[in-house]
Amino acid sequence: MSVETQKETLGFQTEVKQLLHLMIHSLYSNKEIFLRELISNASDAVDKLRFEALSKPELLEGGAELKIRVSFDKDAKTVTLEDNGIGMSRDDAITHLGTIAKSGTADFMKNLSGDQKKDSHLIGQFGVGFYSAFIVADKVEVFSRRAGLAASEGVHWASKGEGEFEIATVEKADRGTRIVLHLKAAEDEFADGWRLRNIIKKYSDHIALPIELPKEQSAAEGEEPPAQEWEVVNRASALWTRPRTEVKDEEYQEFYKHIAHDYENPLSWSHNKVEGKLEYSSLLYVPTRAPFDLYQREAPKGLKLYVQRVFVMDQAESFLPLYLRFIKGVVDSNDLSLNVSREILQKDPIIDSMKSALTKRVLDMLEKLAKNEPEQYKGFWKNFGQVMKEGPAEDFANKEKIAGLLRFASTQGDDGEQVVSLAEYLARAKEGQDKIYYLTGETYAQVKNSPHLEVFRKKGIEVLLLTDRIDEWLMSYLSEFDGKTFVDVARGDLDLGNLDSEEEKKEAEEVAKAKEGLVERIKTALGDAVSEVRVSHRLTDSPAILAIGEQDLGMQMRQILEASGQKVPDSKPIFEFNPAHPLIEKLDGEQSEERFGDLSHILFDQAALAAGDSLKDPAAYVRRLNKLLVELSV
Repeated sequence: MSVETQKETLGFQTEVKQLLHLMIHSLYSNKEIFLRELISNASDAVDKLRFEALSKPELLEGGAELKIRVSFDKDAKTVTLEDNGIGMSRDDAITHLGTIAKSGTADFMKNLSGDQKKDSHLIGQFGVGFYSAFIVADKVEVFSRRAGLAASEGVHWASKGEGEFEIATVEKADRGTRIVLHLKAAEDEFADGWRLRNIIKKYSDHIALPIELPKEQSAAEGEEPPAQEWEVVNRASALWTRPRTEVKDEEYQEFYKHIAHDYENPLSWSHNKVEGKLEYSSLLYVPTRAPFDLYQREAPKGLKLYVQRVFVMDQAESFLPLYLRFIKGVVDSNDLSLNVSREILQKDPIIDSMKSALTKRVLDMLEKLAKNEPEQYKGFWKNFGQVMKEGPAEDFANKEKIAGLLRFASTQGDDGEQVVSLAEYLARAKEGQDKIYYLTGETYAQVKNSPHLEVFRKKGIEVLLLTDRIDEWLMSYLSEFDGKTFVDVARGDLDLGNLDSEEEKKEAEEVAKAKEGLVERIKTALGDAVSEVRVSHRLTDSPAILAIGEQDLGMQMRQILEASGQKVPDSKPIFEFNPAHPLIEKLDGEQSEERFGDLSHILFDQAALAAGDSLKDPAAYVRRLNKLLVELSV
């Protein structure tokens, strides 16, 4: 072993200590996946070398045959994994093996639940599979040298998976990384060629470079043992280049886990080869669960990009729109240059064509999932629904297709679950109904019990209930679906069209005319607090509601603007009253203008509270209400 210099002992980052504790206490019930994780990391290291060598061929150091080797020593109880990829410098080793060098670390640790399955999923997302070595090893050593550095700048990292690690500078002739696992006493089953071969075939057959194991050899008695020979044990071909008929579901699932650093199987996938004007292959996956950083718009996203089977770029964002940022996969083009950059991708017309086709491919995959696996699609919607709602604003060309994938709660449900598609809503629509009715609000309880729904309940008309913060913004981009216009039941002057009989329309006109005097009195009493006062066609049980002007912002949009520090345009609500309600009848007969004003303001404030709004002057409301209560008790 070469002489070590600059040796020092360093402590792990706090989060790594917690992570190691989970690993060592068997976070994964399936211990053998440690090898899958280490092979996956080695494959990434080789991909990075290929990419950097495109512009700096000298990094290959004359050794362009890239591979991974796995060996073992029964007597020493070790398993060794070696790659000739990009390697690590001393600083790299400290950064990558001593810290979780990724934003959101605190969120990650906060999200750990103690549930092994959920927690392993989070760890996979963080790409810290290296630490899975400590499931089977009580000591791990890493020998590495970054391509391009001198042999004297090798690094030796070692740890027993406790609170610290040792690091030293050593001589290392070859670039790349060698990891030596000193197996725990109970884990020596892994120091076995047959066992390792089976694990590699099971989990890493899809890795697109050779994974080699030592050939089983024996020497005749008295002869020198033959020189070590190696044999490739995996298929070593890019999975996406193979015909779909030749790829098993298990292979697709393992390849997903490799590229996504996930521990769960994907929900769905789509594998396609395009030939003609453009030539490329794509393999796209829908994850089962949302990553914790889904709503951090600066978080890494995008597909792995290959050009003619050569890895070029991780997280190439230009191939899918932002609302599909959760999609994982690879795209391999025959038409792009090997030295393509992110800047070139943003301007290349070829990319626009590919993006359009890949987007349609994903939407088709989701349509198929929704149609054939409704329960699985329900799970997808819970995880990714709010992101999909960004789609209509971002992707005008596919607006109708995206709308068909949206799911909503409605007045026909009783638990607030977002399970109703627009197609299902229209299939249940009343005869003569040419509108899709919806109501937005802060909570399901608030919108479900809103007075705005009273006439719809009376007539048995279904209304979609939208309570996600993004919903009002979404509906500003959805004007119609399948030829039917969307109508916010809290906005403007409600017109039910053919759903109201001629008799009902005539009666409403007569009532409105009869109450013109009351309308004027209330408008005078409420003054600048309202833009208009009118008789309501919406109410059957409540005395009054506040409607939103046709062009005014609703509460959700106002809150979004306020939260982002933007100026919110001034607007005043429309006060609508139910002329048949006893309180309104009492108000109409009130002779005292002062008392009339107090009652009008109380009704206005109550309507604001029912709409989920806050009162502009709560003290005045309490004062008027107390005054009224005192008068009633006298």
